[in-house]
Amino acid sequence: MSCITFECMTRKERFEHFINYFSKHQPEAETELYYENPYQLLVAVILSAQCTDKRVNMVTPEIFKHYPTVDLLAESTFDDLFPIIRSISYPNNKTKHLIGMAQMLVKDFNSEVPESIDDLVKLPGVGRKTANVIASVVYDKPAMAVDTHVFRVSARLGLTLNAKTPKQTEDQLVKNIPEEHIAKAHHWLILHGRYVCLARSPKCPECQISSFCKSYKKPK
Repeated sequence: MSCITFECMTRKERFEHFINYFSKHQPEAETELYYENPYQLLVAVILSAQCTDKRVNMVTPEIFKHYPTVDLLAESTFDDLFPIIRSISYPNNKTKHLIGMAQMLVKDFNSEVPESIDDLVKLPGVGRKTANVIASVVYDKPAMAVDTHVFRVSARLGLTLNAKTPKQTEDQLVKNIPEEHIAKAHHWLILHGRYVCLARSPKCPECQISSFCKSYKKPK
């Protein structure tokens, strides 16, 4: 018989409750970044590193107005692009990354955003997290992108155990979540971390999944 209190629940049961709850209550969870095609999502995700989606969504329309295709972005210069994204965190590096990314896509990938993680991480400004976002969102691959929200929430819930790095978190989640739920679970964890399980002041009293959260402390 399955345990229904968080004190005695096994890790396997936590995963089952996690998947069952969010499958029912957030079946259509998706990225909050605005995009219309793979190129636009790649630009947005590169910009989103250590920056809020809200801020990115304020900037990208202007980028795509001037550079509607990757070929046009590849022809941009630092001085042209920088003023558009200067309100984004680390604008100097991200300006260089966007131009370098576009130039590599044109030169090596026929102006198309590649599907494979190995190819994606070759692009300037694209780490494993960004590559996993593109692979899962655009190409519907079972890839788990681990940002600060995913790292924090999965540990607090008890889905991961002693994971010290994003890669360890990714490996544990992929191992224990059925393949068909992996891409969606990425969004479940992000959205829960963004709006409920906040880093400094988690909203435990209003959290709907405290019954299977390993870190939840019942009020005395």
